[in-house]
Amino acid sequence: MASRNFYLQLIVRVIFLTLTTIAIAFSITAKWYIALGFSVLLLTVQVYSLISFINSTNRKIAYFFDAIRNEDFTLRFPERVTIESFKELNQSLNRVNGLIQEVHLQLQIRENYYQEILKQANIGIMTFNEKGHILFSNPTLERLLNYSPLNHIKQLKQIDEGLYEIFTPFEPFERKLFQLTNEREQKQLALKSTPMTLDQQSLLLVVAQDIHHELDEKETDSWVRLIRVLTHEIMNTITPITSISDSILKHFRSLERESSEGIGNDKMASSIKGLQVIREQGGDLMEFVQSYRSFLSVPKPDKALVPAKKLFDKTQLLTSKEPVQNIEIKWTAEPKDLELFIDEKQLTQVLINLVKNAIHSLEGREKGSIRVRAALDGNGKKYIEVWDNGPGIPEELIDEIFVPFFTTKDKGTGIGLSLSKQIMQQHGGSLKLHSILDQETVFTLLF
Repeated sequence: MASRNFYLQLIVRVIFLTLTTIAIAFSITAKWYIALGFSVLLLTVQVYSLISFINSTNRKIAYFFDAIRNEDFTLRFPERVTIESFKELNQSLNRVNGLIQEVHLQLQIRENYYQEILKQANIGIMTFNEKGHILFSNPTLERLLNYSPLNHIKQLKQIDEGLYEIFTPFEPFERKLFQLTNEREQKQLALKSTPMTLDQQSLLLVVAQDIHHELDEKETDSWVRLIRVLTHEIMNTITPITSISDSILKHFRSLERESSEGIGNDKMASSIKGLQVIREQGGDLMEFVQSYRSFLSVPKPDKALVPAKKLFDKTQLLTSKEPVQNIEIKWTAEPKDLELFIDEKQLTQVLINLVKNAIHSLEGREKGSIRVRAALDGNGKKYIEVWDNGPGIPEELIDEIFVPFFTTKDKGTGIGLSLSKQIMQQHGGSLKLHSILDQETVFTLLF
């Protein structure tokens, strides 16, 4: 409608211009100089009016497109004007402006929605161009790399030289594994790249995920299957030996009691002693195997909300019989009303094992200190930390400390830490170890 009125007005103005031109020509021919002067003046006014009419419309449209380009949707054209065509044109421009604004707002809402999804994703996401400039990195990636903000892949050198060398020749659709080690923990990163194009610019999208937890679960599952086979075979072999040796031993002892002279034969006495040794060793071996059966039969946790203080009070009572000479043990929960969604019995077992290990590591050490602390980390996740200032664990043993059968004690089955780790995995968490020789050892239960 607005364009039709515009064309009608334009046609009317052109007609008047034509008529005025004809009047000028007729006045010149008839030598009507007064009429000629009036016609020339009228023609000048009409031409000026026509130019202003066209320019006003062009200016409005130019302002309209400038406002759209600058994402300024506050521009409004007056709708109360005397010229009907301008009124309809202004209404049309305002209506189009409103529609574009609505579309723009919807796009912003969607963009914010997708941005929030990327921020909350459990995997690290990063895009960078051919010059190495990082255009986007989500908080998960910055937490994985423990570096913020990320602006260029050269910053990866400051994290780990090997990590930067992986990114430098990173090809599209390539998959790589990298173990990132810092002063607190180890992370096994799985990296995958995908090419993409944005605004005619070639980008590389890299997805990073810490698969350390998944590897731990696979490792635990492998140990469970291995131990199940070992215990089955060992028990099948040792049970009849122990049973038969016990029966023979009872037979010899009954003969000894029935004989009035007793058994004076040295060979017979040696046989009895040998049978006793076989029975004792078989019993020790069966007890050893039975301890590993506990690793195979960890029940699913019966979770409930348990105050951290209640858990600590119970653990403190159960570990109070341990010798703690020159050792200070401190239990803290921050905040004091912190609650954990756990199986209380299983977590008590884990804490008892960790605290006992800490106590044993501090034997003979002056001013030994143990701190058990439950708190929230920077991301609001709950954890329990068992810290001691003992001799520490050598770096070459850190990866083996959770392996079943492995122990650094003179007495022990090597099942405690691997069982504790399995319990934490059953809770959907993990058990981490950090140690510095002659300074500290920290076991962290992450939920």
